[in-house]
Amino acid sequence: MRVISGTARGRMLASFRGDKIRPTADKVKGSIFNIIASNFGPLENMEVLDLFSGTGNLGIEALSRGAAKAAFVDEHPASINILKENVDICGFAERSEIIQATVESGIKILFKRGIKFNLVFLDPPYGKGLIEKTIEEIISRDILEDGAVVIAEHSLREKPLMEYDGLTLTDRRKYGDTEVSFYLFR
Repeated sequence: MRVISGTARGRMLASFRGDKIRPTADKVKGSIFNIIASNFGPLENMEVLDLFSGTGNLGIEALSRGAAKAAFVDEHPASINILKENVDICGFAERSEIIQATVESGIKILFKRGIKFNLVFLDPPYGKGLIEKTIEEIISRDILEDGAVVIAEHSLREKPLMEYDGLTLTDRRKYGDTEVSFYLFR
C-alpha cells in the first residue's frame, strides 16, 4: 500500500497484518481519485473526513493531492497507532487530526466544533449495515459543506440508497466484490 500521487507520491504506508482489515487497494484508490478529479474538481483547500479510517490510506492520499486538512476517525487502538505512523511518514501531522472514537462519537465531536467538510470517505466493515446509519448521522449533524462529496466503499451485497436527505448518488462503480458509491450534497 502506497501513496499514488502528489507530494507524498511513492511513500509506502504501514498496514495491518492478517486478513481482518481490508484497506482500499491501490487500483481502487486510484480510480476513486480519478473520478473525484474528473467529476468534482481538484482537492486543493478541501477539508476531508476519513471515517472508519484504518490506516488512513484515503485521507492521506487526499492530503498528498492538495487537500488542506484531514480528520481521521477510528475506534481501534491498533488503527490509531498505524494511522499516526502513516501521517508522520508522509509529513502530514500538522494538517491532520486523529480522533480515537466510534464514528458516531467522532462525528458529534466535529459537529460541536462547527467543522464542515468538502469530502468524506466512508469505508466501514462490510455487511454490518453501517453505511446508511453513518450517512444518516453525517446528514443529521450538518457537517457537510454545500457541494460536498461523500464516497462510500461497500460490498456488492450492500445496496445503499440512491438518495438520502440532501445526498444524491451520482456514480457507482464495481471493483471485484467491492462497490464504491459517490454522493453529492446539495
